[in-house]
Amino acid sequence: MKKILVLLFVLAIVGLVALRVYQRTSKSIGASVHERRAPAVAVEVTAIKKATIRDIGVFTGSLLPTSQFVVAPKVAGRLEKLFVNIADTVQQGQVIALLDDDEYEQQVEQARAELQVANANLQESRSMLEVAKRELDRAKALRREKIASESELDAAQADYETKAAKYKVASAQVTQKQAALKAAQVRLSYTQIKASWENSRERRVVGERFVDEGTMLKANDQIVSILDIHTVIAVIHIIERDYLKMQVGHEAAVTTDAIPEKTFTGKIIRVAPLLKETSRQARVEIEIPNPEGLLKPGMFVRAYIEYARHDNATVVPVSALAKRNSKLYAPCR
Repeated sequence: MKKILVLLFVLAIVGLVALRVYQRTSKSIGASVHERRAPAVAVEVTAIKKATIRDIGVFTGSLLPTSQFVVAPKVAGRLEKLFVNIADTVQQGQVIALLDDDEYEQQVEQARAELQVANANLQESRSMLEVAKRELDRAKALRREKIASESELDAAQADYETKAAKYKVASAQVTQKQAALKAAQVRLSYTQIKASWENSRERRVVGERFVDEGTMLKANDQIVSILDIHTVIAVIHIIERDYLKMQVGHEAAVTTDAIPEKTFTGKIIRVAPLLKETSRQARVEIEIPNPEGLLKPGMFVRAYIEYARHDNATVVPVSALAKRNSKLYAPCR
């Protein structure tokens, strides 16, 4: 009876082991079948196209006026009148400010009076010289006739030379006083402060005002700044990698956040011949016509510069490229 029970127990264990093996085998076979029946991955197919490829560099920078200078007086004085303010337009030679000119007018009057005195002295010296000349001629005539002595002739000669020297001094004093009068008149003219520049008849604009009426100014104190913004300069900085690609004459498309809907066209006019050691960058200047005055100095801009262009080139989507051994391939059939 014991043997029968042991046999039944062994058969039960073998049956359980066989069942476990069967279950595992069934799962493995089912998984293989499931894997073989997995859905295919979707693949997007696109045609190879012909298009234009452009190598474009994008840079940021700031705008500067074509020219900018500060108007300042050449003489000291109280600012009596200021005729312009920020954003006003000015033209060549326009009077923009007046200084108190009472002191300078007085200097002109004094110089004119001194000139009159010098002219009177010159006239007196001329008369005395003419008298001395007649006396010398008479002494010479008398000496020829043995009437006058040699000493009398020498005295007349010395007197004439003295009068001639005084006449030259008086003449020089007149010239000196004329120059002094002219200098005083020039200083008086400096009380009218004008905006003046060269090589342009176009109007310019006042950028900043530094003083108000009534201010006591010294020579060269700043009054206003004058800007030329009919064209503006976009200044960008480039690194070594882009330096050799930049050429004077290259066109650039320029945009600014202030006017996002408009693109301005400019041209490279200067490329610095050096890269600064501190930044390893070179300065590049782009000239942009600004006839409407929309662009203002100080604006932040982006410049798009085309280095190279390839028309009718074969192109495929970037996502279609495969990288193999550090090289890109475009698989196709």
